[in-house]
Amino acid sequence: MNKDLFARYDIPAPRYTSYPTVPYWKEDQFTPEDWGKYVRAAFSDDRDISLYIHLPFCESLCTYCGCNKHITKNHKLEHPYIEALLKEWRLYLDAMPGRPVLRELHLGGGTPTFFRPEALRFLLENILRDVTVPETRDFGFEAHPWSASEDHLKTLYELGFRRISIGVQDFDEELMALVNRKQTVESVVRCTEQARAIGYESVNFDLIFGLPKQNISHIRKNAEMVAQLRPDRIAFYSYAHVPWLKRSQCAYSEADLPVGAAKRALYEGGRSWFLSESYEEIGMDHFALPHDPLSKALREGALHRNFMGYTPYKTRLMIGLGASAIGDTWDAFAQNEKNVAQYQQRVQEGHFPVFKGHRLTAEDRRIRQHILRLMTQFETHWTPEEAQTDAMSAALARLEPLLADGLVAIRPFHLQVSPEGRAFLRNICLAFDAHYWRKQPDGQIFSKTV
Repeated sequence: MNKDLFARYDIPAPRYTSYPTVPYWKEDQFTPEDWGKYVRAAFSDDRDISLYIHLPFCESLCTYCGCNKHITKNHKLEHPYIEALLKEWRLYLDAMPGRPVLRELHLGGGTPTFFRPEALRFLLENILRDVTVPETRDFGFEAHPWSASEDHLKTLYELGFRRISIGVQDFDEELMALVNRKQTVESVVRCTEQARAIGYESVNFDLIFGLPKQNISHIRKNAEMVAQLRPDRIAFYSYAHVPWLKRSQCAYSEADLPVGAAKRALYEGGRSWFLSESYEEIGMDHFALPHDPLSKALREGALHRNFMGYTPYKTRLMIGLGASAIGDTWDAFAQNEKNVAQYQQRVQEGHFPVFKGHRLTAEDRRIRQHILRLMTQFETHWTPEEAQTDAMSAALARLEPLLADGLVAIRPFHLQVSPEGRAFLRNICLAFDAHYWRKQPDGQIFSKTV
């Protein structure tokens, strides 16, 4: 590990779940009526859809979390929120001229298993009755091991879910207590074994590196538990320290955080142990066993990445239901109101609850494709004509230091990320980010790349 490289490239940069990134969306020029037109056009071109449902409630606050959530123990909030979700869904059905084919469905949060099993059944049965469910699909949900009961797992399996993502974060209970996450090793084991017994075909563990007071012994313990429980997938996320955005992250001292090369050493340790257990590296921060659909998609060149993460399927239309959820038509993005009460009010008024959006230009679409290829294939390519554009000329100039450092290899009209460069994938994508370089942020809004 070259510490000089980490010192040089450990800078704030986006994670590129979209391009342009959300801070560059022009919210004042985008209306709910605009979004409806984009949805209709995308669906008219392709009836396959992906659906993300944001379930934001959590009973307690995990202080590391950067997600949009609503902390409450009041389960009476479930019903009005579900009613709003279904009303928003009906707005989409009205905008889509035909019966959609539901290729992907994901429940995220928050804590989806905050909701009672019967409430989830009511929500999903009302959505599924209006769609065609194909034989090849990807239905998954995020589960907190402390709150995900066997009834949750059985209910969602009966509704067609075959993938579960368990929020482990770290197996050390003292470390979890430090970030106010209530769970035990036994709860993770129980959730994993119940899911397998019920018939789930893909079990994912979410793990985090870079947590306060986390060290290589914690990572080794996590790897040992992975070897024992054999999840089909692993999402090995970097802790994003953004206390200026998430005040809960002020709950511990920054002196306790591993940074730079020390933080990357945690990732490299985990990575080497996962690879030694036959996991394959999938894009950025993800791993999967060879039989898993993500590994198969990688081998077949079909791997995709959207706001739900890495996926074996690509649809032109991705619908986001719920507070803060994001939709994508490939020509435009739209994000819902983040506040739960404001989201519900907008839906009750009979409008898409959009508060921010962006229309992609031709340049946006080209750059988006480069970043997507880098994130899924570790390479990209362009035409001689595109090489003459200002955006590509500027990107190639910004890549020169990374080329000199051996992080990328460039030949005519093609870029390949080197094995060493994978640690700096966000920096490589940043070189292509025309919006960022035309107007750099006034303050720090992104987490660091390492």
